[in-house]
Amino acid sequence: MIKSLLIKNYALIRHLEMSPAPGFNTITGETGAGKSIMLGALGLLLGQRADTRVLFANNEKCIIEGIFDISGLHLEKVFEEKELDYEPETIIRREISISGRSRAFINDTPVTLEVLKAIGDHLVDIHSQRDTLLLGSPAYQLNIIDSYAQNTALVETYYKAYAVFQARKKAYDQLCAQADAMKKEADYNHFLFEELKQADFKPGEQENLENELQIASHAEEISRRISESLNLLDNSDFSVSRHLLEIKKNLEYISGLAPHFKPLYDRLESTYLEIMDIISELETNLQGVEFDSGKVDEIQTRLDLLYRLEQKHGVQTIGELEKITHTLGEKVNRVRNLDDELLGMKAAMEKAEKHLKKAGEKLSESRDKALRSLKSRLEDLLKNLGMPKAVIKFRHEITEPGITGMDAIQILFSANAGIAPAELRNVASGGEFSRLMFAIKYILAGKMALPTIVFDEIDSGISGAIAVQLVEMISRMAATHQVIVITHLPQIAARGQTHYYVYKENKNARTVSKIKKLSGEEREREIATMIGGHNPSKIALQNARELLSAGIGSGPE
Repeated sequence: MIKSLLIKNYALIRHLEMSPAPGFNTITGETGAGKSIMLGALGLLLGQRADTRVLFANNEKCIIEGIFDISGLHLEKVFEEKELDYEPETIIRREISISGRSRAFINDTPVTLEVLKAIGDHLVDIHSQRDTLLLGSPAYQLNIIDSYAQNTALVETYYKAYAVFQARKKAYDQLCAQADAMKKEADYNHFLFEELKQADFKPGEQENLENELQIASHAEEISRRISESLNLLDNSDFSVSRHLLEIKKNLEYISGLAPHFKPLYDRLESTYLEIMDIISELETNLQGVEFDSGKVDEIQTRLDLLYRLEQKHGVQTIGELEKITHTLGEKVNRVRNLDDELLGMKAAMEKAEKHLKKAGEKLSESRDKALRSLKSRLEDLLKNLGMPKAVIKFRHEITEPGITGMDAIQILFSANAGIAPAELRNVASGGEFSRLMFAIKYILAGKMALPTIVFDEIDSGISGAIAVQLVEMISRMAATHQVIVITHLPQIAARGQTHYYVYKENKNARTVSKIKKLSGEEREREIATMIGGHNPSKIALQNARELLSAGIGSGPE
């Protein structure tokens, strides 16, 4: 339940605080004083969207904060799923900056509006004129029936099955659409794959071939220059090797006489060995260098094939061609297995559809069973609310599976004898709508774990004995729920355990909404005003006292 509510800088409200009683609370005041503005603020606290137009003063942020006693509601798992710290006394705060930016907190943890709404849906049920209008919506009517039948588990099971079926159907439909295109491309992809596969690429092949072609194309020049180099190094009378050998002998002799020449000798010895190794390798390479026009043509032909394939596929390396070969191979193999893949996906989709229909049938059975009981209870309550001839019927048709199930359910209503029940939007007046909606809320209150129920002008079009019946029903609801009623009826206002009065005050050329808790003579005079208008007569005051003293208005404060 709501333990306290704080509203700052919202619409006509500068600063407002209230602490509703655990049971029956009433809020009264003149039209336009700001009663419904409070509901708007509470709606923001529960996840509705907002903008800068809600600000009372444009240079300050708006703050709406509620403290909720949620002990006994078994919401620990819900908080855990939303990654929130559970507190039996939970604080929810909404802030709207002067720029219009909105922030929300639950127990000081920042949350999204989606999370805020998910938690708020477990705490407060607000009935307003908008809900009465929604009553004509088939989706809203279906939600009423599921709430009455307590179908939460069945709805969740069905929705999960629906999500699985939709995912598998989407995958199957996409594959079917792809299959035609894949089959059309299959022959061409197979040709490309075979062409690349037959090319039989080898890692580093292109670079090696380009090097081989360079050598083979210049074999004569390379051979001539190697021979010249060998002649200078080793084959002439004045070769490098002979001169180095003579120098090495001289240094060897000198080292024997002057040891500090030994390092020079060692360095020359190393150089001599390196030169002799170079001579050996040049001789070996000279033997392998031989111009062969056939080999040149062979290498060129292979490179031409590689260059052509790279150009054809818009790449520059064999590594990229290998990746394309792999991708084409996967496409070719997939087409070969496409029929089996389609059959497998179709079977998975049909299996999911079977589970979906089974879940839908169970949900439909529960809904159908609930309709008979709900019809009887609604008609009994409507009689007590001044509509003895009211008739409720339900049009229930089984449909193809949709997101809400396999049912199209429409509430048909007639408030008067001789008029056939029809769709709500065609037959009900505003007062009849309000009474029907209240009867529904009254029934659902016993089915749902919502600790707080708020009624805004539920008494529209109601007076006299019917108002007495209405207030009795609200009192019974208040025995197990916190009920807050915004009302224009003195019978309801007098019955509340706590009575708040909303009024406007003109200050500094600005209208401000304020609220105060009434008791004693203040409450008596407000109820008398509701009976007889401003400056109530002695009779109106007496009637107010009678309403308050006859057990109406008693209860813990």
